[in-house]
Amino acid sequence: MRRSSDRILTSHAGSLPRPADLIEFNRAHLVGESTDEAAFDSRLREGVVEVVRRQREIGIDIPNDGEYGHTMGYKVDYGAWWTYVFARLGGLELAEGVHLRDMRPRRSQPGKVVLTSMADRRDRQLFAEAYDDPESGVTIGRSPVRFPVVRHPLTYIGQEAVQRDIANVKAAMAAAGVEEGFLNAIAPGSCARFANEYYDSDEEFLWATAEVMREEYKAIVDAGLILQLDDPCIAENWDQINPEPSVEDYKKFTMVRVEALNYAIRDLPTDRIRFHLCWGSWHGPHVTDIPMADIVDVMLAINAGAYLFEAGNVRHEHEWKVWHDVTLPDGKIIVPGVVSHATNLVEHPEVVADRIVRFAEAVGRENVIAGTDCGLGGRVHPQIAWAKLEALAQGARLATQRLWR
Repeated sequence: MRRSSDRILTSHAGSLPRPADLIEFNRAHLVGESTDEAAFDSRLREGVVEVVRRQREIGIDIPNDGEYGHTMGYKVDYGAWWTYVFARLGGLELAEGVHLRDMRPRRSQPGKVVLTSMADRRDRQLFAEAYDDPESGVTIGRSPVRFPVVRHPLTYIGQEAVQRDIANVKAAMAAAGVEEGFLNAIAPGSCARFANEYYDSDEEFLWATAEVMREEYKAIVDAGLILQLDDPCIAENWDQINPEPSVEDYKKFTMVRVEALNYAIRDLPTDRIRFHLCWGSWHGPHVTDIPMADIVDVMLAINAGAYLFEAGNVRHEHEWKVWHDVTLPDGKIIVPGVVSHATNLVEHPEVVADRIVRFAEAVGRENVIAGTDCGLGGRVHPQIAWAKLEALAQGARLATQRLWR
């Protein structure tokens, strides 16, 4: 994994705006319409070449495929990072009208933390009028038409899909002259939020997910790419627990998910793995987010070489101060978000540079790569998304001038 040895490197969280024709291909897949699969594969390859080239030209040092291989069938889609895996796991059945609220216990108790439904988030309860008003701009994104239900033993059936993604991004990197790139994959904790009718417990289901998803993780690393593990549940679950648990109980609950993830990446080189933590990318108030200070040690317990996290939005920007109290382990890298998906305002490069410098002064310039809060694709307009990446690259250049003068 590259480090910022002589300048601040740049990357991002993963999702980038998809071309309209790829979105239409994916929409047809989602609703079961017939499509020309050869034409889709050809257009996907072309799209990945183009998105890697554009990242390179803007100044993104460590690009990916924009998550183009992860099905996104709508212009506004907050869930493709999760829903892509529906087609890569055997043992699932997609059921009309099944929601997580139907399958989860409703209340937690002291010492016993359980998830309620996504619709029962505490943030949503506090701001029910705003969430229920379609003109408010407050949204949790589009929900899948059909949720998966686990009714048989889990297996991994995504071999062809992940090898397609690997081949596409490696070809695009070669064409653009890029030496390092990454692919995203969902971590077990966030993956195992389907309705479960087969396994005896949520924990048994979680460990089964870790075992089968390992095949995808290993394929990406073995191909010479960086594996990015996306796991918002580490922080986001806090808002989905009623009543609010103690921090101690929540950390115990979450460490089971960390242990499952570490099991899934056992024996894989940590310097080929980066981990993305967020509080959920939906456009909402987020006043019930758990503070970074309460879970930073949980994040650092994950056996990754780099950690991406939200730091560019108005709810979490102040938490750069955590890194004056927390020692970053030797050899680790942080990739703080310095531009955000949460606003249409394009960050000024000087603001981006200020954010980068604060982190560099806290943990060392060589240990910082500039990133984004979350994926930009499906969350802001494509024109704005690309402008944010340009601001990211410009801000990194300004920060380099300050830090290496």
